[in-house]
Amino acid sequence: MIAKHIPNMICIFRILLVGPVVWLLWHGNFATTLWLFFIAGFSDGLDGYLARRFGWRSRLGGILDPLADKSLMVSVFITLALIDLIPVWLAVLVVGRDLAIVSGGLVYNWLFGAVQLQPTNVSKLNTFLQLVLVLVVVAGAAYGWPGEPWVIAFGASVMVTTIISGADYVWQWSRKAYLSGADAT
Repeated sequence: MIAKHIPNMICIFRILLVGPVVWLLWHGNFATTLWLFFIAGFSDGLDGYLARRFGWRSRLGGILDPLADKSLMVSVFITLALIDLIPVWLAVLVVGRDLAIVSGGLVYNWLFGAVQLQPTNVSKLNTFLQLVLVLVVVAGAAYGWPGEPWVIAFGASVMVTTIISGADYVWQWSRKAYLSGADAT
């Protein structure tokens, strides 16, 4: 094995965790879900660190990492809504934002050329708050801690940052598209 492939292998491992996490959530095994979700989060940080620290970045890694992140988060949000641990509207908002970003990127790529996806600061904050919300919700289901006020607070934070980051992406992509179209004339 060549060391530079380690971050990609970690991403693949994270993608493979999606099925067990969803299955465990669906079957009410919240304590084990919490541990697997923690492992997935840790592996996300680890593969990013290794890729940056040792220069093990690759085009495949640039695809696998967001695919792993989005697969896990979308699946978990949908499952949490289906088992009534978060409101359906919040899952629709989170998943809808991700679909809008992916769709916008694909349309931009088709019309104007290669896409350089760079998460914005508000998007990074949104992702962090989504992770914390999932941990708070699943910990609450598993252990009764930290409680409903925390779920409500982080749920509201996720709602606000999802709307702001979604609008920010639409604004940025629209501006890029407009400028690309203006350059073509």
